[in-house]
Amino acid sequence: MSRDEQLKARWENVVKIISDKFADGDELDLESIIYLIGIQELGKFKQEFKKDEKVNLMHIAICRLLEPYGYYEFEYFDNEGWPHYKVKEELPSLKAGEQTVLMKDAIVNYFLEKELID
Repeated sequence: MSRDEQLKARWENVVKIISDKFADGDELDLESIIYLIGIQELGKFKQEFKKDEKVNLMHIAICRLLEPYGYYEFEYFDNEGWPHYKVKEELPSLKAGEQTVLMKDAIVNYFLEKELID
C-alpha cells in the first residue's frame, strides 16, 4: 500500500471513530476534529466555550499536532490550565490542498501516538 493510500485509509478510520463517538455517525469535518483535539489537549471536557475560546482550542490543537514536525514547541500551562506553545519554525507556504494533507497526516500521527488506531 502506498503512503497516500495508507494515509487515506487511516484518515477514514479516524473520521469514523470520532464521528461515531461525537456526532452519532454524522461525518465530522477536519475543523471539527481539530476542535475536539483542542478540547482533549486542554482537558476540560464538560465546559462550554465562548467563540474566542473555540478559536484558541483550535490553535492549541494545531500547535500540538504540528509539534512533532518541528514547527511548535510546548512552553507552559497558564494559571487557567491552557497550554502555550512557541513557534520554532515558520510554516512553509502551502496551497489549501497541501495544508489539508499536512493536517490529516498530523491527526493520523496523533491517533497513532495515542494508540487509538493502527
